[in-house]
Amino acid sequence: MSKSVVIVGASMGGLRAAEALRNNGFEGQVTVIGAEVHAPYNRPPLSKEVLAKEVTHDAVAFKLRTQVEDVIWHLGDPATSVDLETQVVTTNSGKAFDYDGLVIASGLRPRTLELPNGKLSGRHTVRTLDDAIRLRTDLVPGARVIVAGAGFIGCEVAATARGLGCEVTNVAIDSFPMIRPLGEKLAAELQRRHESHGVSFRLGHGIKDLIGKDSLSGLILDDGESLEATVLVEAISSHCNVEWLANTNLDISNGVLTDSALRAVTTEGQSVEGVYVVGDLARFANPLFDDDARRIEHWNIPTETGKRVGAVLSAYLEQADNFAELAALPFAPLPSFWSDQYDMKIQGFGMPGLADRYELADGELSGELVMAYFRNDVLIGVVGIGMTSEVMKYRKQLLGT
Repeated sequence: MSKSVVIVGASMGGLRAAEALRNNGFEGQVTVIGAEVHAPYNRPPLSKEVLAKEVTHDAVAFKLRTQVEDVIWHLGDPATSVDLETQVVTTNSGKAFDYDGLVIASGLRPRTLELPNGKLSGRHTVRTLDDAIRLRTDLVPGARVIVAGAGFIGCEVAATARGLGCEVTNVAIDSFPMIRPLGEKLAAELQRRHESHGVSFRLGHGIKDLIGKDSLSGLILDDGESLEATVLVEAISSHCNVEWLANTNLDISNGVLTDSALRAVTTEGQSVEGVYVVGDLARFANPLFDDDARRIEHWNIPTETGKRVGAVLSAYLEQADNFAELAALPFAPLPSFWSDQYDMKIQGFGMPGLADRYELADGELSGELVMAYFRNDVLIGVVGIGMTSEVMKYRKQLLGT
């Protein structure tokens, strides 16, 4: 009898897993369950070039390749529970989907501020296409925009809003924007560049409350300062979409813990055959760095984990002779990320946030540059602004090639 796979999550990770199943010879039924009504699309441009233009599904939609033409897309109906014993996923509408293999790809959702006067219009997050469509409507010339959070998404939105003629202030509890992945030296330089474009910063501060009756007119910082605002973009962090797994014994304390084959792991430390995890939720140890299991939210991880799961899960379902050998292979993807801010093309590889020191390896701090990151004198990351060919040389070093 033909086997079936249910993939919970219809974003990049779920799509790549479906493609990889087919590419590895799995011929059974593949069903993808998605919370959104949209077919899979690319999220990173939503805070970059797409937000600066007309936001449409066509602008970000992935082209569905021929190998997934027969995949069943069940969209706009999120999974609400799974029974690992009977192997059934249930959705919000009450539909039940049997599976032989399960792929957990339900991703993240934005965390928002809990504020006494929080029920005002003008608040936005940037995670979904619909989020970006709503935000783009409010980013009109002269709008007073507060961006809460100074990570990559927050800084990308600030740069985009400034380019659209908005007055922009970034508020964050951090001492410098993007400091965690970049370190103080480069983060301070990027703050200077943002300020040269007219962005104001209130760093080392949180937001205490909002001002307004029905719509936002301002906010109050934790030191009592009031700022005018008609738009608030909250880019502070994320929640893992694991509530539908609450009735299982999987370790969902931070995403979903996996082994090196990306099989889900229980709270007792046992791998669950036939249940796999891809994308932002997967918490796995990467031997390129150490033995600590971490979630990695960089843009290439959904693709890398999707390929891995497609290969291992298809071998498991087909009872292939090489399944055990394949599952035992180390999984060591090199994280990579990119960010467009004004005319800056920022590209990074590795895990610079784990570094205990860094140094300017090439270029000038005020221009194009390459920053190298080390832990115990071992190169673990590189970030470049421009200088792509030089950055790629360090990427090869990270891969040991």
